[in-house]
Amino acid sequence: MKYKSVFDIIGPIMVGPSSSHTAGAARIGRVARKLFGKQPTRAEITFYGSFAKTYQGHGSDVATVAGILDFDTFDLRLKNSLLLAQKAGLEVVLTTSDVLTEHPNTARIKLSDDQHQIEIVGVSIGGGKIEVLEVNGFALQLGFDTPTLLVLHEDRFGMIAAVAKVLTHHRINVGLMEVSRHDRGSRALMAIETDRALSPEVLEEIRQIPHIFEVSLLSLS
Repeated sequence: MKYKSVFDIIGPIMVGPSSSHTAGAARIGRVARKLFGKQPTRAEITFYGSFAKTYQGHGSDVATVAGILDFDTFDLRLKNSLLLAQKAGLEVVLTTSDVLTEHPNTARIKLSDDQHQIEIVGVSIGGGKIEVLEVNGFALQLGFDTPTLLVLHEDRFGMIAAVAKVLTHHRINVGLMEVSRHDRGSRALMAIETDRALSPEVLEEIRQIPHIFEVSLLSLS
């Protein structure tokens, strides 16, 4: 179930007219920002479906940029995010697409600077809740409502067991796990939703596992 109470349907405390087109858009942008890990210098945003048709009236554009600036849904700076992005040196490129997507409220966000880039596809499913369906080409289905551990690793035998062993040692309960890979034997992405946040020591212990490239922890709450 995606909704646990009536407040999930009504939506979060927010600035803007729509929980799906404003709050949801802000959360998609904020996931991209947190995965990128710092302020980007360029944000390329593509809206599809209903987002593409109504983004100006519902503020999906300013909300997405606000999320990329790491503003929460209730942050009053949201409505001025385009100006604040310009002042912060963030170049924003916004386009729309007629390509049909599985969900009408779909956004693709690519963040970059002179060293790094990340690209995600997110959908707003109503009530301010979102799902991220793609991270750098890895197919997933994550809401980031709870702390989510992301582990980029070599696709080989024993990687899931090695990470699970660390979590078990520290008595960290797993709520959901997804694994995606580009090609067999190449790189894979492990996504694990946990009941509580992981300490820096636990994250470092996971980083020390052989054949792991990157480890990050993300939560919107």
